Amino acid sequence: MYLLKKESSLTLVDQLCAALDADDIRYCQWKGHWKRSRWATGKGDIDLLIDQTDAERFASIMCRLGFKEALPPLDRRIPGISHYYGFDEETDGFTHLHIHYQLVFGHYLTMNYRLPIERPLLNSAVPGKFFRVPAPEFELIVFVIRMALQYSPRASIFRKQPVPNHHNELNYLRKRADVTRTMEILNQHLPFIGTAFFETCMQSLERPNLAGWKVRHRLIRILKAHARRSLISDFLKRQLCRINGRIREQIAGRQSRSSPYFGGKIVALVGGDGAGKTTAVDELHSWLSPRFSTLKVHLGKPSKSSFTIAVAVTRRLSLLLSKVLHRQRNLNAAFHLRGPQLPGYLLLLRSVCIARDRYKLYLKARRFATNGGLVICDRYPTPQVKSMDGPNISRLVSPADRNRITEFLLKAEASYYGHIMPPDLLIVLKVHPEIAVQRKTDEPAEYVRARSLEVWELDLSETRAHILDASRQKSDVLTDLRSLVWSEL
Repeated sequence: MYLLKKESSLTLVDQLCAALDADDIRYCQWKGHWKRSRWATGKGDIDLLIDQTDAERFASIMCRLGFKEALPPLDRRIPGISHYYGFDEETDGFTHLHIHYQLVFGHYLTMNYRLPIERPLLNSAVPGKFFRVPAPEFELIVFVIRMALQYSPRASIFRKQPVPNHHNELNYLRKRADVTRTMEILNQHLPFIGTAFFETCMQSLERPNLAGWKVRHRLIRILKAHARRSLISDFLKRQLCRINGRIREQIAGRQSRSSPYFGGKIVALVGGDGAGKTTAVDELHSWLSPRFSTLKVHLGKPSKSSFTIAVAVTRRLSLLLSKVLHRQRNLNAAFHLRGPQLPGYLLLLRSVCIARDRYKLYLKARRFATNGGLVICDRYPTPQVKSMDGPNISRLVSPADRNRITEFLLKAEASYYGHIMPPDLLIVLKVHPEIAVQRKTDEPAEYVRARSLEVWELDLSETRAHILDASRQKSDVLTDLRSLVWSEL
């Protein structure tokens, strides 16, 4: 069986072309192949038409090359179209594939129309500079029909000339296509459109005016039998998609982005001070968020609830009052029940409040991931790390000083942390404590050294955590981090 070797000198697009040809997949790049400067650099999408009988073998190639299937928001999913993303380590960019098993087009939100000419279009395909491409006659026919359907009266009023890219592509295709052969294909495969009306459609693209609205309206009537829904239903569907998008982004705070086919994940980065967690989280978020629904959270420092703020303020006032009355010498030491108890109990209650705030943020993150999003966490409650983001009461209260109140608070705190399950992907950034001290100059050296030493000496052999050496150059760490996260999606 053919196995494609990933060579460092080949980009992901090169590897994809070679794999499709080697496995004899029936396909073609049915539009946009002349815009190589755009899609070859990851700035645009690659639209491939795949024969349905080769769908399983094509999916195998996608898996072999490390492509990940993605799902758009539910209201924007189109039957017959799937999406794949590939991360190209050679160019450090993404390759986005639109895979069509049916030739559908129309408004980008609904893709309401289908031309049932997939098989003859694939039969006409010939090798191109990269992918196989359809015969120019087929490509001209499909382009003209697509553009005629996208006519906008409002755009014609405010724009005297056609869109330059569309005009250039039309000229490019007309020069390559044979007129006689184009008309023969129309009569053979699309007789309901007719050669005379096709000429009218081309003229409307060359000289756009208000008459183009009549051409579009007539084309819609001709393609009525090949539409998913009626004209009115399609219009309402588009408006509903727009409304849902605004609700998603402005009210629910979710982006109208794709989601991994196999579901969302929580990716947590853990490490001592100076390990570069915040920088890594920011880089991962900026890398993934333009393409996938992504959320960045800081479970080490969650937003404080009003009750947490009230407890903290009350504790500070009680400390101040106690100092004024000279009733306590050192309230910042370990908790003891023999001294004044109110500030001590408030300290424990604040620990419970912090646990509750972390749990509430965890709920938000888990729900986001369950709905298909990617969550990037800066710090995460991890049982192996005792000094950061975990339970505090058991360390503050000695067994001899426990009573009913402390036991209640201890169980409440443990309950919140008990509901926080391990992340789907745990990445530990390890850096030598002395390097951490050199990097983290805004904190006391001993404080930084102690926290970094704990992580440095962790034994995570029995866990599923991935360990990265964060003492290297930033670019090397980020490259390994992106590769690791992509392989786990």
